[in-house]
Amino acid sequence: MYRAALYSKRLSLYIGDILLIDKAHKIMIKIKNVVSCTVAFATAFAAHTAFATSTSTVEIANTSNTSTNQTADATANADDPNNNYESVFANLALHCIHQEFPNVVKHMMNNGDDVKAPNQLYPSFYGCLDWHSSVHGHWLLVRMLNTAQDAVDKDEIIEKLNISFTPKNIQGELTSLKRENNASFERPYGLAWFLQLTAELRQSSLPEATKWLNTLRPLEDEIVARVSAWLPKLAYPIRTGEHSQTAFAFGLMLDWAKTAGNKEFEALLTSRVKDYYQDDTQCPLAYEPSGQDFLSPCLAEADLMRRVMSKKDYSQWLSAFFPSLTARTSNWLAPATVTDKTDGKLAHLDGLNISRAWMIEGIMQALPEGDKRLPVLKKALSSHREAGLNAVFGDMHYMGSHWLGSFASYLETQRGLN
Repeated sequence: MYRAALYSKRLSLYIGDILLIDKAHKIMIKIKNVVSCTVAFATAFAAHTAFATSTSTVEIANTSNTSTNQTADATANADDPNNNYESVFANLALHCIHQEFPNVVKHMMNNGDDVKAPNQLYPSFYGCLDWHSSVHGHWLLVRMLNTAQDAVDKDEIIEKLNISFTPKNIQGELTSLKRENNASFERPYGLAWFLQLTAELRQSSLPEATKWLNTLRPLEDEIVARVSAWLPKLAYPIRTGEHSQTAFAFGLMLDWAKTAGNKEFEALLTSRVKDYYQDDTQCPLAYEPSGQDFLSPCLAEADLMRRVMSKKDYSQWLSAFFPSLTARTSNWLAPATVTDKTDGKLAHLDGLNISRAWMIEGIMQALPEGDKRLPVLKKALSSHREAGLNAVFGDMHYMGSHWLGSFASYLETQRGLN
């Protein structure tokens, strides 16, 4: 909808020597890698404004007890035909999906056998700092193969995915998932992104996609069974701005159900979504954001409800849900500001700007043509897209780079709309 006006930047990422210490062993990982990628990404906004090209510093740091900063100059290079934003997003994922450290492992440890290195606990999804980011990093790569394989290194992506998606690795993932006292592992956020990954594989024309999907299917079956057992017991929705939020996860899960043709799961989830959210009114958007949100509770709910309502019913529901959103509203929603990109929680706000943009775009698509609220939403979409994508192509630290590429890909490829 808002694609056009290409401008270019060249990013040269120097990745220095990193000393990382595993809890059980002293592991020295020395990485010396120079990654050069050329960027051109679409910036068509409603007001037809263009970003100013500039020289900026990109900082990507891998931190455990020590941290290493890498800088890169971004300079305009509009004449290079290989310039594309897709390669930048893909390179972010390629860099991290098999980078084991730094790592945040979140699971119940029942005994000493559960104290292992991340790649032993999660043989497929141990990179990109944490399990869910690794999962959606793999999704990003499949998404790029599906939407822009001529703009990315197809062979390298396939090679990396073949390393991750093996029967042995997925059996290891299942073993970890089924550990005692682990029912809430990555629920619902990481589980939803895994379903998004398998949905993407179902829509792929690549010959490798069928093999990968079949390999992942045992884990997919377990996740669907877990969510199906959880939904009837979940008495209330979870309205946070982080991983436990249900609205965003339910949207991804509904999209998976429709793609996979799982009518039973779709019916169960649709029923629960209406139970949780259909009677909501006057969402307190003025109280957002919280200091470490990467999802908007109000916008995520609005983006979810378009999936389960007719356009007429949705338009009426939205009026009661956002009574302050009218044709006369000015500056309806301002982008969030990040004060410290090295702080993983504070850096969440860069992702909030991106997810707000795609959620607003989803809301707009669900409204009838000529709806008087569309110009207000269009303005908010433009400002959030600009702020969010500037974060991806501007100053970045590993606390952001390990996941923001996935969010930017979801936005720029309009994944939530198709």
